[in-house]
Parts: sequence; structure tokens; C-alpha cells
Amino acid sequence: MFFRKSSKSLRLAALVGAITAGAILWHAPLFGAEAPVIIAPAAVDNPKSQGPDQTAVLSGGCFWGVQGVFEHVRGVKNVIAGYAGGEKATADYETVSSGTTGHAESVKIVFDPAAISYGQILQIAFSVVHDPTQLNRQGPDVGTQYRSAIFYADENQKRIAQAYISQLDQSHAFARPIVTRVDALKGFYPAEGYHQDYLIHNPTQPYIAIYDMPKIENFRRTFPELYSGSPVLAHN
Repeated sequence: MFFRKSSKSLRLAALVGAITAGAILWHAPLFGAEAPVIIAPAAVDNPKSQGPDQTAVLSGGCFWGVQGVFEHVRGVKNVIAGYAGGEKATADYETVSSGTTGHAESVKIVFDPAAISYGQILQIAFSVVHDPTQLNRQGPDVGTQYRSAIFYADENQKRIAQAYISQLDQSHAFARPIVTRVDALKGFYPAEGYHQDYLIHNPTQPYIAIYDMPKIENFRRTFPELYSGSPVLAHN
């Protein structure tokens, strides 16, 4: 079954076949990105202030789309696609795709704290990047490697993340409870070069066009003050 495939190349081949056959038109709930959810800003957050660049590590499905959205965020200086949650020895795409390594496809976001706060990064992630009420599935991708997760670098990030999830759940911002994991960051390992800036370089590829490009448009419309039409490119 297409939706159980671990390799993006296999998923893409099946997706193209489904489009060609017209079958995918009969599966509207699985077609395209999630609709944006308008949510309140984080009540617990760091104030914007001058200081050294900060880093956020997040997971929310295929890292192509997650990276693509955050590369359009004002104040973000760098976004690297990679793996978090497992060991360095298993941080390669084919092994992670088995779903047995503990890794999640993730992104490391380097941002200017005077331009955007950690809480705003999380607001974007919850609102337009992915559905935080689905733990191990996003769109057509199924498995623990596609889980919703926040990997905190310190106790302050942990406090903000946990408080925001509680805030959104208490306000019933989503129809279902948020299942996003909040775990300590033990290591981040950049993905292979061909995964970096994949959305920017392949905007018309069927998987990107159907599942990820709508996220960029959702972000532009939902957060116009934070949207940049000139995306940053990844650099290690």
C-alpha cells in the first residue's frame, strides 16, 4: 500500500501513478496539505531582544515541507533538514526510513531572537506546518520517523513548549488533543545533501506540489508579517 512505504522515491512513484489514473481525486482527505489552524500566540514566551542566534529543533512529518516553510520565515537565518531522536550511527535516510532507529525527520532552525521568538516558531509549526494532533502520521507519511515532536535545547525551551501545548489544549484550539512529544535534544544530524532545500529546488515535483507547496501559501496568508518571499538556503 502506497501510504505504508518508507522511501520517498517509492511513495512518489505510487503518487504519480495514482494521479495518472485519476484515483487520487477520490481521496480528498489525503490530498494536499492540512488547512491552517488560526491559534493564539504563546502566552509563555521569551521577549524579543538582541542577543546571539538561537536554535530550535522540530519534527512534523517529511522534512522537505517543514524546512521549506521555515526558510520563508523572517528572522530565520538557516534551516537544516536532518534527524533527531536517535544515535549518530543510524542517522542516514535509508536506515531512518525503516522506522526502527528512534529518529524523526527534523529540522534545525537558527533564528535571530530580536526578530522572532521561540514561541512564534512553535506557533508557525502548530498552525501551518503540520497537524499536532497526529503523532506518527502526517499526510501520506506513516511511521515514528514522521512524528510530531519538539526537541528542546534547554529548560527554558521545554517550559515554553509545554506551556504552549497546555494553553492550546485548554482553549480547544484543535478538535483533538495535541500529541506532540517534548523531548530533550540529544543530537541533531544533518540529512544527506540531496534533501537540503528540496522544496526550493523541486517546487513542481508531484509530492512537493501536492503536500508541501500549499503549506507555503498557508503560511503566507496566515502570517503575512512573518513571511519572506526570499527564502534562505541551507548551509551546514
